[in-house]
Amino acid sequence: MLQPKRVKYRNKHRGRRKGIAVAGSGMNFGAFGLKATESAWVSSRQIEAARRVITRYARKGGKIWIRIFPDKSVSARPAETRMGGGKGAVDHWVAVVLPGRMLFEVSGIPESDAREALKLASNKLPMDCRVVSAHE
Repeated sequence: MLQPKRVKYRNKHRGRRKGIAVAGSGMNFGAFGLKATESAWVSSRQIEAARRVITRYARKGGKIWIRIFPDKSVSARPAETRMGGGKGAVDHWVAVVLPGRMLFEVSGIPESDAREALKLASNKLPMDCRVVSAHE
């Protein structure tokens, strides 16, 4: 699973998810991409599930770029724990995704296969996405 090797501060604040993505919103590598239309936290497991779907559908052809990285820690406390004692341990890692963020890019496979693979990958993600091409 994707997670940072080392972080300066283990626990982070939850933050706000408003606005649109400016950085990482364009097609930089591939011919087709999957772009987010809503904001969400995408966990490392969801990113891995989407990557597997694209890889399996594309088989041995093509190249995939993952444009997001889960660098935000989410802490959780055990059930039925008394109040106090500080913040819980890190439970999982998420990537903060804003509308307009490019999530995956693919190239080297036919357009119909690329669109279907990215559509299947969007089903693994917690927000609505759309498939875009470099020619649009």
